[in-house]
Amino acid sequence: MANLIEMATEIVAAHASASSMTKDEIIAEIQEVYATLSALEKGETVPVAGDVQEENVPAVSKRKAFGKDTIYCMVCGKGFKTLKRHLAQAHELTPKEYRAQFDIPAGTALAAKSYSESRRQMAIDKGLADGLAKARAAKKK
Repeated sequence: MANLIEMATEIVAAHASASSMTKDEIIAEIQEVYATLSALEKGETVPVAGDVQEENVPAVSKRKAFGKDTIYCMVCGKGFKTLKRHLAQAHELTPKEYRAQFDIPAGTALAAKSYSESRRQMAIDKGLADGLAKARAAKKK
């Protein structure tokens, strides 16, 4: 089996081939990987980056997140027309959990304003609003 230095250099070489790194970053990475491998070899526990509880620091501010044409995910910073599907697939979050995590009021839509308005106008043009009003009136009786 390869020694720890060889293993560390192979790991860092693979990382460096996938992303651009400066000379100093490569050296620091080799030292960090070597330290982690030696700690593991000695049977010590090594903290993993995912184990550390990070504060809920949004990738974008609330003001920027809720734009007219795009709504940005505060977890990763990517822009969408609607967030519900992205939250479920990429971050395994429900809209309720997302709102709680970033202190977003329940009444705030997780869709871009222009997208919501265009859907609303399309429903009005199709006459769906009239049918809804009739159904609500019939339900009250």
